[in-house]
Amino acid sequence: MSPPDRRLSPAAESVTASRGRFVPEPASRTRTAFARDRDRIIHCTAFRRLKEKTQVFVAHEGDHYRTRLTHSLEVAQIARSLAHALKLDVDLAEAVALAHDLGHPPFGHAGEDELQVQMQPWGGFDHNVQTFRVVTELEERYPDFNGLNLSWETVEGVVKHNGPVDHKLVEPAWAPVRDWQARWDLRPEGFASLEAQAAAIADDIAYNNHDVDDGVQAGLLSLAELAEVPLIGPILRSTREDWPRADDRMVRLEAVRRMIGAMIEDVLAETGSRLAAGGIETVEDVRRAGRMLVAFSPAMLADLGVLRRHLYERMYRHYRVNRTRSQARRILAEMFQLFMAEPETMPPEWSGKAVGDQTRRARAVCDYIAGMTDRYAIEEHRRLFSLDLALDL
Repeated sequence: MSPPDRRLSPAAESVTASRGRFVPEPASRTRTAFARDRDRIIHCTAFRRLKEKTQVFVAHEGDHYRTRLTHSLEVAQIARSLAHALKLDVDLAEAVALAHDLGHPPFGHAGEDELQVQMQPWGGFDHNVQTFRVVTELEERYPDFNGLNLSWETVEGVVKHNGPVDHKLVEPAWAPVRDWQARWDLRPEGFASLEAQAAAIADDIAYNNHDVDDGVQAGLLSLAELAEVPLIGPILRSTREDWPRADDRMVRLEAVRRMIGAMIEDVLAETGSRLAAGGIETVEDVRRAGRMLVAFSPAMLADLGVLRRHLYERMYRHYRVNRTRSQARRILAEMFQLFMAEPETMPPEWSGKAVGDQTRRARAVCDYIAGMTDRYAIEEHRRLFSLDLALDL
């Protein structure tokens, strides 16, 4: 295996100084520990299921809309670009980016909202905690341990990529992370690595851009209205000036590319300023910095705020999207209530986990539903509630 790149920033995570895995394993002969983490994430069942989980549009609504899988791949690509430019460990940044949505239930945020409601009496639901549980417990692929047994730095990044979580550990939904602390301290009071922060902001860059792209394709947004919105508006105008004969499709694609580039350049400039102002020279400096270091500038944040409000009003709450959200929440609510009343209607591998008190049953039901793809949830609901299908056994 090639030695790690010694030209990395001194504030980057050093794979040779990794805190290791919860269950010790021999090192890989062909990959660094962080590259091995990335590969385990790509090969896990939860990652494959992302191909049919909603980003904004239900996965079967169109072949060209983003799903959680394509979103995660786009986030990983942007995270790698940022990490490379900042001289960070690109494998760690990519691993955190690829893992960040593993715990999302079917139907996007509508599914998460419904599971939060259904699980409220039994400890709640949080997709970030569910991701943590996927990589530390729920995946069953190895004979020596449950989960993926990822490196400490990758697990830390999964849990803390949006900042410290010590204040969240008092919340019922965060009990699994709190319990883990007794076995493996993730330093919840500190900030995660620069690599994890790069993955977090890559998520913002990716979804703001591909939601614009998908929204226009779906007819929920128009280039004409976006021309009046900060950030995207000036980019659309400059694109038309540079390519006056380009059709709307090509203008949209080129504008999205330019907007991604503009956001990346803004993050690199702002991050450089913050690293210099904070005198950040080590990984410990990063964790004690008191603020996120990989960040947008105030001007970019202001423009993004206007864009996000526009997307919320015109796209995320469009009546067509609202109808899908309503249907999705009813599907999950009805299945959850049925499985709670009749756990024996779940497949054996899940009904066996529902034995015990109501809290244990609810968590098993929640885990089963959270792991479903959009398509599987729709079909499972039909099997359970359609008499025609029920009679055709």
